[in-house]
Amino acid sequence: MNYKIYVVGNKIQKFYTDGIKEYVKRLSRYCKPSLVPVKNEEDLLKKLSPKSYKILIASYGAQLSSEELASKINHLGVSGKSDIAIIIGSTKANYDECLAISPMEMDLGLTATILFEQIYRAYRIINNEPYHK
Repeated sequence: MNYKIYVVGNKIQKFYTDGIKEYVKRLSRYCKPSLVPVKNEEDLLKKLSPKSYKILIASYGAQLSSEELASKINHLGVSGKSDIAIIIGSTKANYDECLAISPMEMDLGLTATILFEQIYRAYRIINNEPYHK
């Protein structure tokens, strides 16, 4: 599966991008993830592919456990939805589903880092592999 995680807004701090790079490296054996920073919502709307399954991350979205996220990812893959666009920091993008990392508001970089970590955890669950080393 291909994941494009779009972050709309301010530049992400280096310590977040360092953590994200580590998760991208770990995820590369399961899928093809990428972080796509965009400056504003107009740029986001230009970059989104109409064929992608779009998931908005917002504090008011549905909250899932790690196991439920793993099941959702597995279901999307089985149903043929292999291009996933995950959007953080947007209010204008049309989306297929809205999920929450937390009901609390947080920095965009932190949200993106947690999201990459949870996708990695989901793939470890899907493949019946231990998460902690």
